[in-house]
Amino acid sequence: VQLQASGGGLVQPGDSLRLSCTFSGRAFRTYSLAWFRQAPGKEREFVAATKGNGGSTYYGDSVKGRFFISRDNAKNMAYLQMNSLRSEDTAVYYCAADSRRITSTLGDPTYAYWGQGTLVTVSS
Repeated sequence: VQLQASGGGLVQPGDSLRLSCTFSGRAFRTYSLAWFRQAPGKEREFVAATKGNGGSTYYGDSVKGRFFISRDNAKNMAYLQMNSLRSEDTAVYYCAADSRRITSTLGDPTYAYWGQGTLVTVSS
């Protein structure tokens, strides 16, 4: 399995941005997908996750109501729509995948597969 995150960039506070995660491998729909982020000097933080069927989504407290995770199982893609961006959202964003995740562990940064990260900078 390989993951490729893309879509990061420099935006202003209040802007929106959509990140994409391309999944290369088999049986995409059997994998839980998640987004994490890591700001300089801080630990990796859970952002959002979705299970294989995409019907259930989970979010970190700091992004609830602003960020939305989705997936397209036909295209082997996952997305993170980020709205009302704040300066504190500045970080490298990583997508992650794991075929053996139970709901209670979706927020743990112990996924089997990780993308390389894409930088999001929110600044005026």
